[in-house]
Amino acid sequence: MGKSGNDATIGANCKKYGVPFYGASFVPRNAIKSSDTEPQGEDEVVGGGSHHVIFAGGGGEGRSGIPNALIISHFDPASNYLSDQPVNKLETGDDLPYRMAVHPGGEGVICSLPKSCRWFEWEATKKEDVSTLGLKQSEKVLYQLELIEQQLAVTFSRDGSLLAVGGEDGKLRAFKWPSMESLLDVPGAHASVKNLDFSPDGKFLVSVGSGGPGRVWDILTSTNKASLAKEKDEVFGFCRFSQNSMNDQVLYVTAMRDRGGSIVKWNTTTWKRMSSKYIVRDPISAFNISDDGKFLAIGTIQGDIYILNASNIKVHTVVKKAHLGLVTALAFSHDSRALASASLDSSARVTQIKEIKKNGFNIWIILLMILVAATLYYAKTEGYFV
Repeated sequence: MGKSGNDATIGANCKKYGVPFYGASFVPRNAIKSSDTEPQGEDEVVGGGSHHVIFAGGGGEGRSGIPNALIISHFDPASNYLSDQPVNKLETGDDLPYRMAVHPGGEGVICSLPKSCRWFEWEATKKEDVSTLGLKQSEKVLYQLELIEQQLAVTFSRDGSLLAVGGEDGKLRAFKWPSMESLLDVPGAHASVKNLDFSPDGKFLVSVGSGGPGRVWDILTSTNKASLAKEKDEVFGFCRFSQNSMNDQVLYVTAMRDRGGSIVKWNTTTWKRMSSKYIVRDPISAFNISDDGKFLAIGTIQGDIYILNASNIKVHTVVKKAHLGLVTALAFSHDSRALASASLDSSARVTQIKEIKKNGFNIWIILLMILVAATLYYAKTEGYFV
């Protein structure tokens, strides 16, 4: 197991920006393709897109004095430093950006607001003659997602060609992107949709919600492909597709029971359980998987973060009290070397994932030493040494 991190004192890689956060994501490298006036490469924007992180949240509607905003920060891996102040901040008025999905192709960001979903586009801006990364509300209106219930889940497919949203009212929708051609429209898919994810090949969409089983949807036929049955008192929370070292698709679902949180692994051909691994006593409040499929991450209501090896679901690193409040969002960097996390305590953090060096000698060195010792002993007993 990796060493536990320090308690959540605000430091180099953990900052507070005055906004309770609900979403977090690393910005794609190609977020800035060009400015309005002239070509602009990634290196011309401070830090490059790969080192920018976006957080979403706010105080909601009313006069709380806490803004609703999308906040972009810069993270420097070399110094393990998250910027003290946001690189850019876009306020959204009375509308709280409760859920967020960043388009993997660098086109922009979609946010779930109280009564709609809104599309935002990246833009190159300048502060004190320094080029920075910014956001602007797009002229593109998502009419299919106007005047609807609060969406509790928003996600793009891996290649960015599909979009899915799930509502507090239990309705599930999937569209082609960017045409917004409807592919799936299921009222009452769950009592309330909690979480969604597309399979790596884009053929399936998994959903979990309040009450009832998880469900797998066939995007091509717009039908319910399979049900993911619960066992005993399980409550499903999050779902993510991934690929193993053999490039086979696997599905992970977090489950809560009286004794704590577990991760359930499913076969994506038979849709049967493969394994269930108990992880933590506290309820799981956030979950994600790295792009390369090597790591899983969970956050708890106590503010702890666990990074796990996907191959055996064993703990790689634990950061106790990474946040003082419950962890609301987790997102891996595109190279799978860092994990962004956010909390209702207004803190944002980036945790670098380091290779764990095993204590002691390499097993082959140990075997070689045993062989040499045995040879020397044999030679001595045979009288080769005087």
